[in-house]
Parts: sequence; C-alpha cells; structure tokens
Amino acid sequence: MSQGRRIRWELTALAYLAAGIMFFPIFWLFLTGFKSEGEAIAIPPKLIFQPTLESIQEALTRSDYGLHFLNSIISALGSTALALLLAIPAAYSMAFYPTRRTQGLLLWMISTKMMPPVGVIIPVYLIFRDLRWLDNVWALALIYTVMNLPVVIWTLYAFFREVPHEIMEAARVDGASIPQELLRVLLPLSVPAIASAALLSIILAWNETFWSLNLTSAQASPLSVYVASFKTAEGLFWAKMSAASMIAILPVMVMGWLAQRQLVRGLTFGAIK
Repeated sequence: MSQGRRIRWELTALAYLAAGIMFFPIFWLFLTGFKSEGEAIAIPPKLIFQPTLESIQEALTRSDYGLHFLNSIISALGSTALALLLAIPAAYSMAFYPTRRTQGLLLWMISTKMMPPVGVIIPVYLIFRDLRWLDNVWALALIYTVMNLPVVIWTLYAFFREVPHEIMEAARVDGASIPQELLRVLLPLSVPAIASAALLSIILAWNETFWSLNLTSAQASPLSVYVASFKTAEGLFWAKMSAASMIAILPVMVMGWLAQRQLVRGLTFGAIK
C-alpha cells in the first residue's frame, strides 16, 4: 500500500472514529428511551434487554406534549423568520457597501455570543416582567432572534461576499433599484446560504434551554422545559427523560438529515476560493 493511500485510510478511520464518538450519546439516549427505569440505572449497563414503550407512553401522557411541541415550533420558526428578515439586508449592506467600521461591527456582533446569558438574565427578566411578557411564546421568539441574529448575519455575509459584484452591477445598469437587486437577483442566488442559516437558527432555538426555563412557566414553555420537567424532587427518571429527549430531538434530526446537502453547501461556500 502506497504512503498516500495509507494516509487516506488513516484519515478516514479517524473521521469515522470522531463521528462515532459524537453519535454515541444520541445512540445511548435512544437505547435508554426503550428501557425500563430499573434497566436504565443498572450497573453495569445492559446492552441486551427487552425493549418497552412504557417510558415513551409515560413521556407523552405525563404532560401536554402537544402544547410544548407547538411552542417550540412557534418560537423556533418565528425567531428564524424574524432573524432572516433582519439579517438579509444587514448582510447585504455589509457585503456590498462596506465601510471602515464593517469588520469591527461584525466582530462585535459575534463577540456577544461569548457573553454568558446568566450575565444579563436579571435585567431581561425585569424588562419582561414590566412589559408582561413572561410566559409569552412570542416574547420567547424575540429572545431567540436576538440570540441567533449574529450567527445568521455572519453566515449570510460570508456567502454574499463571494457573490460576483459584476452580477449586481449588471442589475444596476439595467435599472434595478436596491430592493429589486436584493429580491430578484441576490436572493435567488443565495438559497443555499439562506437555507443553511435558517436551519442553524431553528436548531439553536429548538435546543435552547436557559431562556425558556427562566422566562416561561406553563403556557409558553417549549420542549426543552418539557424534558427538564422529568427531573423532580423524587429524583431523575432516566428512562422517561431519555424518551422525552428522544421525542424532542427527532424533528430537528429529521430536518437536518433531509437538508444536510443544502446545509453543507451553504456553510462551505466561500471557505475555499
């Protein structure tokens, strides 16, 4: 075997190993979801057992799963739509009409993701309380929008920056206004980037826990709060919590699987010239 082929085999093996390590928690989560509570906490863990739907049935009937699911849909899709509505013109202006402050503004936006949410929970909570926005699913969507906006802007900006300026200039020569240039020229070219940015925003909003736990209680709580409800004063119900987690992550897993080609294409466009 030549050295080049051996290196490729080694890199492939490392890639499969890394993928296996990352996938193992999900595999174990699904495995535990089909166990009884006794089998879920057994030491050593049982790999061979009689599967049961008891935990899944309990997870679906214990609380109003439909309400939590609807809240997750509204908050994730609503925040994504609003984030795209704000991010597309922002990324367009920074990509095609940059100023000397553009790079600093981009760095400042992404730096806000480094700040722990617990650092601002008190003022945000007080503002929401005074506005009577606590336990409101649309207010939660607004928080998710602010949380994900920097990521969406950066994703779209990286794509827009690689779009040939000659295409946009040709549209201007033909008499296109800025809205027409954006809607009729740039957006059709940017479907992969918009799809990947939207999917990232949906996944981040769907999995968010901190804000939903602190700003919702009953009527607006999404699936992340529903999963956390299986931790009670009586202890952790591992099988039921795993079943609830499995039910909660299935929609985004299926969505990510179906849209993986668009996601990879959108995220890698512009990475290599």
